Amino acid sequence: MIGLFGWLLVLHILASIAVIGPAIVVPFFRRSARTAGQLRFAFNVTNKLAILPKIGGTVLIITGVWLMIITNMGLSQMWLNISILLSLLMVATIEGLIGPRMKKIMGIVSMNQSQGDELPAELGRLMKKIIPIETASQLLMIAITVLMVLKPF
Repeated sequence: MIGLFGWLLVLHILASIAVIGPAIVVPFFRRSARTAGQLRFAFNVTNKLAILPKIGGTVLIITGVWLMIITNMGLSQMWLNISILLSLLMVATIEGLIGPRMKKIMGIVSMNQSQGDELPAELGRLMKKIIPIETASQLLMIAITVLMVLKPF
């Protein structure tokens, strides 16, 4: 029989999948768009998927704190402290750097809806500027996952 710890761990892992999955896949999906119509479709899909990281992130925090409490771990483990710090950095990157840029891009796409299916040159430049930031965010997610699984120190 699985106890409280086991169920919390399962929820914690499922929540991390809900956060990491869309965050890793969505940028590649958006970058593959070659026409304005494809980009609009990609934005519609990403807007629908946006709920997963929000719910998953909330569940992730709640179950993570709960796991820390029931194991009496607190903040005594270096891998955990670094994971939390990297998670905060990742959230700041997504919400502070990527989010506003994506809103600007979505605004340009919606304004150019009537101008055919060709992507405006400005849009291409903005999309290229966001790629390094998204890549950094994805690398942070991978580092956090490695720390959580391996618990190296």
